[in-house]
Amino acid sequence: MSLLPARLAAPFVRTRHGTRPPAHEAFWRRSPEELFSRLDSGPQGLASREAASRRLRFGLNSYREHGRQHLVLRIAHKLLNPLIAILLAAAAVSGLSGDLGSFIIIVTVISISLALDVIQEHHAETAVDALRRSVAVTADVRRDDTTKVIPVEDIVPGDVVELRTGDLVPADGLVLEAQNAQVNESLMTGEPFPAMKSAAPCASRSPADATNALFSGTALVGGSALMLVVHTGLRTRFGSIAAGLAASEPPTALEQGVQHLGLLILRLTVFLTLFVLLANLTAGRPPVDSFLFAIALAVGLTPELLPMIMTVTLARGALRMAERKVIVKRLSAIHDLGAMDVLCVDKTGTLTKAQITLIDHVTPEGVSAERVLSLAALNSRFQTGARSPLDESVLAHAGTPPDDRLRIAEVPFDFERRCVSVLIGDGARRLLVTKGAPEAVIDRASDIETAAGRRPLDATARALIDEVQRAQNAQGYRLLAVGIRDLPDGTNEVGLADERDLTLVGFCVFSDPPKPDAAIAIAGLRDLGIGLKIISGDHATVVQHVAAAVGLPHARALTGADIADLSDIALAARIDEVDIFARVDPDQKTRIIRALQRRGHVVGFMGDGVNDAPAIRAAHVGLSVEGATDIARAAADMILLATDLTVLGNGVREGRRTFANILKYVRMGTSSNFGNMLSMALASVVLPFLPLLPIQILLNNLVYDLSEIGIPFDDVDADAVEMPHTWDMRSILRFTVVMGALSSLFDIATFVILLKVFHADAATFQTGWFVESIATQILVIFLIRTRGAFWRSRPHPLLAATSLGALAGVLILVLSPLRTLFGFAAIDARLGFAVLAIVVAYLICAELAKRFAVGRAVAKAPPCAQAP
Repeated sequence: MSLLPARLAAPFVRTRHGTRPPAHEAFWRRSPEELFSRLDSGPQGLASREAASRRLRFGLNSYREHGRQHLVLRIAHKLLNPLIAILLAAAAVSGLSGDLGSFIIIVTVISISLALDVIQEHHAETAVDALRRSVAVTADVRRDDTTKVIPVEDIVPGDVVELRTGDLVPADGLVLEAQNAQVNESLMTGEPFPAMKSAAPCASRSPADATNALFSGTALVGGSALMLVVHTGLRTRFGSIAAGLAASEPPTALEQGVQHLGLLILRLTVFLTLFVLLANLTAGRPPVDSFLFAIALAVGLTPELLPMIMTVTLARGALRMAERKVIVKRLSAIHDLGAMDVLCVDKTGTLTKAQITLIDHVTPEGVSAERVLSLAALNSRFQTGARSPLDESVLAHAGTPPDDRLRIAEVPFDFERRCVSVLIGDGARRLLVTKGAPEAVIDRASDIETAAGRRPLDATARALIDEVQRAQNAQGYRLLAVGIRDLPDGTNEVGLADERDLTLVGFCVFSDPPKPDAAIAIAGLRDLGIGLKIISGDHATVVQHVAAAVGLPHARALTGADIADLSDIALAARIDEVDIFARVDPDQKTRIIRALQRRGHVVGFMGDGVNDAPAIRAAHVGLSVEGATDIARAAADMILLATDLTVLGNGVREGRRTFANILKYVRMGTSSNFGNMLSMALASVVLPFLPLLPIQILLNNLVYDLSEIGIPFDDVDADAVEMPHTWDMRSILRFTVVMGALSSLFDIATFVILLKVFHADAATFQTGWFVESIATQILVIFLIRTRGAFWRSRPHPLLAATSLGALAGVLILVLSPLRTLFGFAAIDARLGFAVLAIVVAYLICAELAKRFAVGRAVAKAPPCAQAP
């Protein structure tokens, strides 16, 4: 078995699975001779024995580098979250201390939350499978000096592949020969216009402009080509997309926020627990009682129901968004959508219809003329080669030409000429109609047709034509020139020599028009504080025209070539000031997303093609639309089912509403628990007995959590959905400290009244404070659920029922004979009214203090969200 020469082995990187995709090299800038030498191949391809050797060495031409992550590993990754770890520790302590109720509740909540999260994570593997299935199954390959049909997976570097109209390109390679080769590269570039390919050398560094290269997964829609395979499998551009989708997902904005919250709670828990344990041991209290009390404090500080509240809130948000024709595939993306402050969109299919439309047909003077369209339609109808989307658009607008016209002969299209000529007969008269790239037709013309008749194509006429072309190009339109020449009657053959002395009749003008709802949707998103940036594979002038048409800033642009010259740090430094990114490849789209994330933005990306899949995956929230490719829909976190893009604005509002309710629970839980635990920690130092028994602490925590299960259904303030909001640990800590300290001040007042006024014993003290504590905790929910005056915002009936029901239930318990099970004592009316007065005074102060605790709104519209 032969081995590859060193010059071939060097560019390929081995892994235990085959090959891995390194940085893409511009192989199309090398000559065929150089690549033949480098790949140890030739025009007739490889011998079967050599191909088999290379297949063993470099693996299959497929995209199965990454296996699916084992279920156990996924769960372990989730358990590493600091908040989950704290809850697991609290569950273990509860179980060891005999508190089976808390143990069961915590374990159940964690189990349900983990199960729902794991189920959502299959979409990455689904995306890779969809990508792999879209590649060709067999290909015609030159082996042993003959052409053989072999499975695509068996193709290796150095193979020579024959391609015909309708074939999918099975690998990345160099064009050796091309006959009118037209390639649909929309899966990679996102652009609907076919790309012409030839064997002519190409110096461009951008794959989007590589006219002599073919890329895996694209399709030949016209002509034929002979290709030298350079890269296979994961080294292809298509393969790198599959590898990127199979990689581990970056942490979402919600996950990052929860991790930071978990660390904050962990620090508070460790501080208070150690403080109380050391204080009680120093005071000479029994070590076992001191330890159990400290552990109860630790459990009391943990928001056991946070995973459940988050899951229920997100699930309810997903249902509400489904009603608005937005399908949510990953629950945490709902939060990320609400927190999003920058949305990156692909132009084609997202802002535009992805339909090539003939919008005008003008003379060399720029005046609309039906004659231009009728002549172009004759050419498109009678040409024998594969019709391009441009031809289809011309024929759709022109209708059926007269039946007395006949096709006599043709000069087929080729890439070097970039035009096609058809000889048309009308009786004995012969008319040559040429259609093609403007520069190709103009170079073959000697006259132009104007309203005043024909005139020579002199400098003045050339300036007139150039001005018409500039005006159309500035609007993002694509031009197709039409020229004619009268040939002698009875002529039956034409050749290249006849494509001269043409009369330029005019231009067909094509556009990929914006969606009718795009401008309205963009204006709505801007009002929500979301900045938009266009990332496209098209030319900058075309993208700028579309941006202007839909009301987006369009003055500042970067091209793929510009991005290639920038480091990641330099790109991040410029990213905020750029509105448009043009002629970019899939890797550069991902770099743009990560640069925005590096600047602290919560980034969304909306796209519909295979070329968009890596960026969809890299963004905090990946979005796709109806009619997108399978791979784009599979990689997305959300799919918009309606063609009306304004549904995205509704989704953003729902995401912000969902996060606002999650933040309600976080604020309520952390401030209330911190206040109570701080009061108990201080009281345990000065009192001769425990301020609350461990079982009373756990009961307090359980009842309070149950009172908040209606939060996912609650309404939110209007200003909560006006601007993006993200996790702000300083804001949460501020709220926790301010409201917790206020709660502790009233707890201390309660201590003084119980000890100095009522001379309460241990059981009465514990009962009185328990009632005051749980009443203030639950009733303050109705105050801090809104930033404004509480009487102006009504809570959801379910929240009112769960909160008031939990309070009524615990009061009934304290007043009933069952109180002895929890160590409570009977309280008289005087003490009851005193507690009621304290509760009322606390609520009044809490209503005044919450404005300071919440502070001003932390979210503002980013600079890129401002109107142009």
